[in-house]
Amino acid sequence: MIELARVQPRDDDRVVELLLAGVPEAHRLASSVLRDPIGAEDAVQEALLRAWSRRRSIRFELGEPHRWFMRIVLNVCRDELRRRRRQPVAPMAQLVEAEPTNAPGGTADDGGLGRAIGRLTEDEQIMLGLRFGRDLTIPQIAAQLSVAEGTVKSRLHYALEHVRAALDAERRAEEQKR
Repeated sequence: MIELARVQPRDDDRVVELLLAGVPEAHRLASSVLRDPIGAEDAVQEALLRAWSRRRSIRFELGEPHRWFMRIVLNVCRDELRRRRRQPVAPMAQLVEAEPTNAPGGTADDGGLGRAIGRLTEDEQIMLGLRFGRDLTIPQIAAQLSVAEGTVKSRLHYALEHVRAALDAERRAEEQKR
């Protein structure tokens, strides 16, 4: 069996090129998952720092350094979604959220879709972000997450069911107010 070489210090230039080339897609990915362009910038910056600190683990011979970086971006997004769930919303953030925006999933006229998605688990939000935010196919999502295609289909199904249930509950609550 051939031993795969790990990144050597002389390969740092290759790592820099890889990371810089992946920044635009990493930002699009983080924006689609977090539904927040500013939060996406922070997530990409954190992902770059994590990737740089772990650069010795890249295996260029596998041809998957891009997927490796996108996995780090997804993990940072997952951490951010968990952090958001734990922290109470600040009063200023409530004012900002009340104003109409052009951010994906954050418009005032979204019929509660943004709130419904926000109630999903982190993994469900990532799944929907990859499928509908990034418009990836089932095989592409499976490859990105290193899971079976059937797992992706199942997780997407349940995530969409949870969104539908949250939207229905919100609609019923609005009807009861009238």
